[in-house]
Amino acid sequence: MTAIARSDDVRRQNRRLVISVLRANERLSRTEITARTGLSPSTVSAITSDLLAEEVLREVRDGDAASSRRGRPQVALGLNPHAAAVVAVVLSLNSLSAALIDYTGSVIVSEQERLDTLALSREEIVAATRAVVGRLIAHADERRTRVPRIAVAFQGITDSDARTLMWSPITRHVDIPLGDALKDAFGIPVTVENDCNMIAVALREKNPARYGRNFIAILLSHGIGMGMMVRGELFTGTMSSGGEFGHMNHIPGGALCRCGRRGCIEAYAGNYAIWRNARQGSDGDTPAADISDADMLALAAAARTRDGAERDAFRKAGEAIGFGLGSLFAIIDPAPVAIVGQGALAFDLIEGPMLDALAKTAGGQHHAIPTFETDPNEMPLIRAGCALRALTFVDREIFASGAPPLASGAGREVA
Repeated sequence: MTAIARSDDVRRQNRRLVISVLRANERLSRTEITARTGLSPSTVSAITSDLLAEEVLREVRDGDAASSRRGRPQVALGLNPHAAAVVAVVLSLNSLSAALIDYTGSVIVSEQERLDTLALSREEIVAATRAVVGRLIAHADERRTRVPRIAVAFQGITDSDARTLMWSPITRHVDIPLGDALKDAFGIPVTVENDCNMIAVALREKNPARYGRNFIAILLSHGIGMGMMVRGELFTGTMSSGGEFGHMNHIPGGALCRCGRRGCIEAYAGNYAIWRNARQGSDGDTPAADISDADMLALAAAARTRDGAERDAFRKAGEAIGFGLGSLFAIIDPAPVAIVGQGALAFDLIEGPMLDALAKTAGGQHHAIPTFETDPNEMPLIRAGCALRALTFVDREIFASGAPPLASGAGREVA
């Protein structure tokens, strides 16, 4: 009995290896799969034959790089986009975005709507999310494609195990059990994630050469967030939102933050904080609920043309981020940094003060300064991270175990 169980474990692990290398590569020949997994040719042949029969994989002939070689061309294999689909939901300040994503990670259909998240009740937030997810699942049903996983990303502190939004600056409510509400409505397992963690997951998939075992993604937007990979693992703390960089203290008793405390990094570097300082407001002024991208771009343009309150506001933002990074690097050592979000469009105004502040810290004095890259559009990264999180679950927990095919059009599986 033990030998049979062990054999099943080996088979499951081998299937997982094959699926994972094809997840990372659009198409590979059996010979290339053998080289990348280290499995024997006979094992790869048997596993890929099974996965083809189960419609998890498909043969890919057009554009196969191997077809240009002399002799009989090798048939490339790839993931079958119709094998399954997942739903990725991103809930941020005044915005609800959701997409139905096929098994290869391509978007089938997406929706985005503006919500007054600060004014909505807990029930209205749940209802709006449930409605958009319901429409996407209905679309999947029309395609006869089953959805075995939903992933939701929030701005704020989440508890992934409890599938709950614990606190977020986008709503006045706490402890919103959105994961359970969606699971109860659709009978599909749900994960609830921090949005910046999903940015980190997406960056590693997008550019593993730069964003590998150790790196940091900092979101500069209305709020300040962080996702971090340490030794190849996503840092999540004890629940799921351990990397609350924006709410590390910068100046004790300083400017008022959206979280209600004073002196946070975000209270100097968030859009509302830069706007407040540029308008020479008081540190105690209530943070503006929302600052448009156009207003922030105009503010940055003004800061580039004259030395005044606008430029000083961006200087304060850079200093807050630099001192925060220095404290962080004193603990984990420097690592490549991605600056993501609308604030990246003003990185030229922030970078100098940030590096000056970083150089004054222990984390900046005893180590080489890390490299920085920018990406002003966070939404595709958050969605891609959610999708990858959900698809990896399907890979490992469903298809690697040899579960029945999902694209049969039969009733939806309830976990």
